[in-house]
Amino acid sequence: MRPPTPDAATGSDRGGVESFDLTVFAHRVRVVHREGRSGEEGSPASRVPLVLLNGIGARLELLAPFVDHLDERIPVIRFDVPGVGESPAPLTPYRFSGMAALVRRLVKRLGYDRADVLGISWGGGLAQQLAWQSPRFCRRVVLCATATGALMFPAGPQVLSKMITPQRYRDPEYARQVAAELYGGSMRQAPEVAGSLLAARPGLGSSWGYACQLLAGWGWTSLPLLPFIRQRTLILAGDDDPIIPLANGRVMSTLIPRSRLHIYNDGHLGLVTSADELGPVVSAFLLRP
Repeated sequence: MRPPTPDAATGSDRGGVESFDLTVFAHRVRVVHREGRSGEEGSPASRVPLVLLNGIGARLELLAPFVDHLDERIPVIRFDVPGVGESPAPLTPYRFSGMAALVRRLVKRLGYDRADVLGISWGGGLAQQLAWQSPRFCRRVVLCATATGALMFPAGPQVLSKMITPQRYRDPEYARQVAAELYGGSMRQAPEVAGSLLAARPGLGSSWGYACQLLAGWGWTSLPLLPFIRQRTLILAGDDDPIIPLANGRVMSTLIPRSRLHIYNDGHLGLVTSADELGPVVSAFLLRP
């Protein structure tokens, strides 16, 4: 399934997956779309794509290792949020509700009527909003290393202070220095990985775009919404995540009626650093009848 004529083609992503720009609600958004392929034994490709909603300040390339470990039958849509990566910054701030509407329109522009969503960290808040706001559009939900917004078990003050600016995305040495304290898990033994994952590169995004992401979740909480999320939901939580303590995953699994909690032995970026474990877990959840 190819998208309707893109506004601008921007080359090919790793593995021959095309990337392009689409204008959605006056925002020019960079998109990468991997079509689902039939399985080796002739099993059909899924007709429901998985939309990946990234963490604050993170461009779509961050989750490439996870995509590589997803079942190839699953179509995947990644995009840079306005103001991040190669998507120009918005003129005015936005809220999660507006960004959820943008995601839905973007997916429909690509020719799909429904989608599964996976949100990590900041993107997990957006995924919760989308599941509640558009229940007929959103089929299944994966929430990874995320929480319920303003009302949650918070990270420590030193961790939060390092999240206010996007410096870790612009300075590989700084990313290495703060990796263990911020991300925990495997980053405690190999902090240099943070520099390569988050290293500065062209199209990083603007400080204003980062601020817009912060403002989108300001004062927002999903706690009163969770009992009304009726989709099947998989919650992925690391047992050593300084940014999102494990207690948050337990709260969400208690309040979301059709949810299951999967605890993995890693930190905040476990979706990337433990992609070989979590890719098959997510694939099985999405492909289950």
